[in-house]
Amino acid sequence: MTLASAQPGDLVAEYQTGPIPREQLALYAEASGDSNPLHLDPAFAQKAGFGDVIVHGMLGMALLGRLLSTQFAAFTLTRFDARFIAVLPVGASLRCTATLAAATADGWTLALEAFDSSGKPIIVGTAAVKNPS
Repeated sequence: MTLASAQPGDLVAEYQTGPIPREQLALYAEASGDSNPLHLDPAFAQKAGFGDVIVHGMLGMALLGRLLSTQFAAFTLTRFDARFIAVLPVGASLRCTATLAAATADGWTLALEAFDSSGKPIIVGTAAVKNPS
């Protein structure tokens, strides 16, 4: 299905990550400067009430953004926002979806969601794309 033929509410793209390993958390921490021990130190995370370290929220958003960069590469991204609604444990996977929210003369607004493997929503957001000029 293309955006041009989609109707509001139609699923227009989907992206599945593999399990997010702790090595990816360490690499993300180094690249982003976010070395919060909740993401790197299992003992610290357990003292904070988690079973193990948790994935950086912004890393989850980056994985949701991968849906946009791979499925809508030919479009111009004009907005991308997200709200974190649950934590994601290390080793979990994300299923990212884009649903058409609205179509205008200027482009399309997409409703974005990222779910864990049980179907629980982890991140919700929106993006706006338009055809390149």
